[in-house]
Amino acid sequence: MPSGAGNVTKVHYKGQEEDFIVFVESAEDLKNWKGDRSIPLAQVVDSFQVFVTHKHGAQGTLDTASKATLENEFGTKKEEDAIIKILEKGDVQNAENQGTHNGRGGDRNETMGPRQAH
Repeated sequence: MPSGAGNVTKVHYKGQEEDFIVFVESAEDLKNWKGDRSIPLAQVVDSFQVFVTHKHGAQGTLDTASKATLENEFGTKKEEDAIIKILEKGDVQNAENQGTHNGRGGDRNETMGPRQAH
């Protein structure tokens, strides 16, 4: 998943049982890939991971999709095949990334005060 501040582009696919998310480099890269499949998929997707939001649309908590979930929805356990289907049929969305670490926001344990040697 992308890290750092800036824009994040994702593709949301509403499946039968789950909502799926794939992160892409940019909407322009995705558009170019759809028009020219000779472009390597690695230049389009940010990572070869499919995320689920547990039926919370494009904004839910992201968890990695299990092979069983992929097979139930897309008929394959291969993430690459599921990613292609999501890219072909999903909706592109741009969002502002707040520069969170591992998708988690907020400060960590402020009650401990500054960590300095005593």
